[in-house]
Amino acid sequence: MNKSIFLLSALFLWASFTVADKPEPIRTAKPAVVAKPVAFTVEKLHEGFTNPWGMAWLPDGRLLVTERAGDILVFKNNKFTGEKLSGVPKVFAEGQGGLLDIKLHPDYATNKWIYISYAKPVEGGATTAIMRFKLQGNQLVEKKDIFEAQPYLKADFHFGSRIVFDKDKFLYFSSGERGTQPKVQELNNDHGKIHRIYDDGRVPQDNPFVNQKDARPTIWTYGHRNPQGMVYDATTNRIWAVEHGPKGGDELNLIQKGKNYGWPKTSYGINYDGTILTEFKEMAGVTNPVRYWVPSIGPCGMAQVTSDRYPEWKGNLLVGALAFRHIARVQLNDAQYVTEEKLVQDIGRVRCVAESPDGYIYAITEGPGLLIRLTPNKS
Repeated sequence: MNKSIFLLSALFLWASFTVADKPEPIRTAKPAVVAKPVAFTVEKLHEGFTNPWGMAWLPDGRLLVTERAGDILVFKNNKFTGEKLSGVPKVFAEGQGGLLDIKLHPDYATNKWIYISYAKPVEGGATTAIMRFKLQGNQLVEKKDIFEAQPYLKADFHFGSRIVFDKDKFLYFSSGERGTQPKVQELNNDHGKIHRIYDDGRVPQDNPFVNQKDARPTIWTYGHRNPQGMVYDATTNRIWAVEHGPKGGDELNLIQKGKNYGWPKTSYGINYDGTILTEFKEMAGVTNPVRYWVPSIGPCGMAQVTSDRYPEWKGNLLVGALAFRHIARVQLNDAQYVTEEKLVQDIGRVRCVAESPDGYIYAITEGPGLLIRLTPNKS
């Protein structure tokens, strides 16, 4: 397929936010220097996706893209090969459910493990599950579910779910609240939580609630609504996550061990019918978002810029916006919000953003279903 190249100009959006519940540990922030806009072209590499969700590059250069209906598409040299992986587990492809994220193990070169999150059909409904597998050609082998969110529920929405690894190779993933609202604040269920496990599903004994009676031992943080974006910052050893609010109140959160992020006790949003969800935006014991969006942008997949190809953006977070159909470039100063820029406005519902092994920023969209690359213009 021929590439369609569009020149786009950048538009700054300024906002400010005071972090009332300052996470620990955080150094005193230095005076912020706002990054200059970067001139780039948008290369349309593929079109025809339906509901793409996640992507991951193999060491041989192939790119794997998940489709929510249950397919994993194989790309080579930025072109769809026409191939799909076989042996993908059956998914609950209803509502917001289906095949979701995909991530390679940090030691993939030696152990060959690949991980997916998906809505798994179970007796009584569906649940968020994490599976690991290896590839034999294009066939999934040695498949094993290493986590299933409990209890099973009938709801067909708010499954989460992104996967990241930290420097110690612990696996973190998000599980949406599935409409359970008050139960998100309870530790006896897996919904509305971010979890931490070993790469084989075992429970780390230093998880915050592992010794608490009736608490689910994999829980790392709680009080989340529907986190659909997560990234690990290796430079600072921090995890960032974005989650959908109700009508307004989407959040960017710094994820820290054992913290409560408030849902549904606190929110900057309201109910979809316009009624008050909660009178509280802040509350003692609740960690406030570093950034929130009103109205909702629909934050989904996110990436952090580490590549020298975009020196002005280094360290910035790129957040896909489903509702507002753009990529939000969020600049931070240490762990404090500085400013934001809209990139590729009206490109489509941006489901996933990722940095490739060769340092370029890619994104996948739905409505229309595109694979795009942001290529810096030569000065």
